[in-house]
Amino acid sequence: MNNAEARSRVQRRRDTEHRLTHDVDLWVASAATDGAPYLVPLSFDWDGETLLLATRADTPTGRNLAATGTARLGLGPTRDVTMIDGDVEVLAIDALDREQGDRFAARTGFDPRALGPRYRWFRVTPRRIQAWREENELRGRNLMSDGRWLV
Repeated sequence: MNNAEARSRVQRRRDTEHRLTHDVDLWVASAATDGAPYLVPLSFDWDGETLLLATRADTPTGRNLAATGTARLGLGPTRDVTMIDGDVEVLAIDALDREQGDRFAARTGFDPRALGPRYRWFRVTPRRIQAWREENELRGRNLMSDGRWLV
């Protein structure tokens, strides 16, 4: 157990934005229309408003994200987690302009455009963001609600 003082919500937002800007991978939780859960790590790019992911359309994650239009993303370790619930937009692999695709490839070291049309982009727009480390940060963990930063 960590005995550190709870961070302010302002500090948690700063930490969350730093993680979104500098981390490369996160966990993507999705569910099939019958409710069967699926969890997979994927690389991402953050443009300041949305997260961009890529995977094959025929994977469980690709099918789930396309069918439900929602995802839960987990960023960081379990004792310093950021949870993001968001709406998903599915885009053909050639739908982004070159600059966006190049940015994703440079950041992640992975260029799905080179792998062909079976891949899709999945753009996630956050609707809720929570961040906490320990029990003492459960209060005030909501940093975003309905797509708006609360702090």
